[in-house]
Amino acid sequence: MATTTTDWRRFSRPALAGGAWALALAMLAAASPASPARHGQVAGAGSRRPAVGRIGSQLLAEAGISPEESTNIRVYRATNKAVVNITTVGGLSPEQVFFNIVPQQGSGSGTIIDEQGHILTNNHVVENARAVRVTLFDGTNLPADVVGTDPSNDLAVLKIDPPPGMKLATIPLGDSSRLEVGRKVLAIGNPFGLDRTLTQGIVSSLGRTLRAEDGRLIKGIIQTDAAINPGNSGGPLLDTAGRMIGINTAIVSRSGQSAGIGFAIPINIARRLVPELIAHHRVIRPDIGIQMVQPTEQGLRVIRLEEGGPAAAAGITGPRVTVQRQGPFTLSSVDFSTADIIEAVDGTRTRTFDDLMSYIEGRKASQVITLTVLRQGRLVKIPVKLGVSAPE
Repeated sequence: MATTTTDWRRFSRPALAGGAWALALAMLAAASPASPARHGQVAGAGSRRPAVGRIGSQLLAEAGISPEESTNIRVYRATNKAVVNITTVGGLSPEQVFFNIVPQQGSGSGTIIDEQGHILTNNHVVENARAVRVTLFDGTNLPADVVGTDPSNDLAVLKIDPPPGMKLATIPLGDSSRLEVGRKVLAIGNPFGLDRTLTQGIVSSLGRTLRAEDGRLIKGIIQTDAAINPGNSGGPLLDTAGRMIGINTAIVSRSGQSAGIGFAIPINIARRLVPELIAHHRVIRPDIGIQMVQPTEQGLRVIRLEEGGPAAAAGITGPRVTVQRQGPFTLSSVDFSTADIIEAVDGTRTRTFDDLMSYIEGRKASQVITLTVLRQGRLVKIPVKLGVSAPE
């Protein structure tokens, strides 16, 4: 497929009389966060932005720049160099190798979060990738290692080694718990391969849920009307102070293009998990050893247990399977009436598997929790010592 390259030099900037453009840009620089860090890093949450003032507002007006536009320019200048383009080459199955099938390529976005070269992105951007490369703002193309992934929250951390002497731009992490519906947000990413594209919008809603590829629900999702298109996945959602408050991850669209409903993972989830992904290459979660349940009016009927897992070791029972041989045939029957039905964990009602797992993940490995189960018509309290989840 041919690639179209746009020569942006053909589009000139509007001429402004009396040097108003230069003066306006000077006022924008003065309004930027104090002591900006290297190559576009912005100050933290505690920094204050001095007001442009009446004279600055007049200069901006002469330059044709509104206060809202000046905010967009300031945030983009401070953050765009920390947004990278991620390209991947997927692995091949033996059948695909035999039939000489070309490896599938993908692309997405990411954010440099520290000067050591760690990059935050979505798990689905790099999932099953055989090779990952990162392109920086200046066109430098580097190989990247996948340090750790968390499919349950669609997060991944990559690592690049910049050339000697290069100082990486970074974006500071904000606080997604302080967001409110109606606040302005900006998204930077690489939609359709168009690097470091800026779009703007507002927080449309908070507390949404998305189902990750492993079936788990991601809670607290940020909904925004900022345009998010294919290739934006993994890029930052920013507040007007230039802090990352979300990781763009999905859109609702029948065409596959932006329809004004985009979703971002709250940065507070990433803030909690990134240190684990860097240190352990995965998120170490407590595990109860229950693999499948069936929701009922009474609670969650246990369908499948991990053999030798914490729940099985504590005496939780699943369905009874009876196997009979009749001549050359083997017949099996399942008696679900023998399976325990979990009504509550530590006194908290559980209506869905996600309710149960969300509660478990809030505990620690080796901690003892108490399951209230309905067994043969009687309520029984069973203590279970949590184990450690297996690598995904």
